[in-house]
Amino acid sequence: MNKEIRTEIFTRLRDQNPNPTTELEWTTPFELLIAVLLSAQATDVSVNLATRKLYPIANTPEAILALGIDGVKECIKTIGLYNSKAENVMKTCAILLEKHNGEIPRTRDELEALPGVGRKTANVVLNTAFGEPTMAVDTHIFRLANRTRIAPGKDVREVEDRLVRVIPKEFLKDAHHWMILHGRYVCKARKPDCTNCLISDLCEYKGKPSL
Repeated sequence: MNKEIRTEIFTRLRDQNPNPTTELEWTTPFELLIAVLLSAQATDVSVNLATRKLYPIANTPEAILALGIDGVKECIKTIGLYNSKAENVMKTCAILLEKHNGEIPRTRDELEALPGVGRKTANVVLNTAFGEPTMAVDTHIFRLANRTRIAPGKDVREVEDRLVRVIPKEFLKDAHHWMILHGRYVCKARKPDCTNCLISDLCEYKGKPSL
């Protein structure tokens, strides 16, 4: 795959969805951070159901610490791994108050130092809350990058680095969202919907039907 084909792929994705964003519900960088932290091994739908209970009563580090871990667990108990996630939320809120005056840090290293925040979560926050041209590679993006051959790689970090390198810069800020949504709803894991794919003629997936 070459630059011209990648440019056409992302031009089509942009034309279809000019202003993509996460399906997680948030209004502040803190709410986004907590939502992404909760989303590990959980769907965005399930996280949104939980944060709709949590955020009306506690949507700042101070308020969550005041609510207490049992209160947090009660709000998020429908999410998988909610016990450990509640502990990470509490620890993260304490660190935000102690080291960052309650604000969300804007560097990857500081974000990754928070409990429960890995590279992918940090990339989502940097991209979605602060507009940084980062690429948070989840299972959808990893699959799509390899299946289409936009940026094949053997692990998520290799795919991330290659995507950042090969995606034309004009598309990089929004590429993360376009690829997640395309992988979630069109280029699905078990059966990609090639007949309804707007980039099927450009992708190099060997298993696609003759269109």
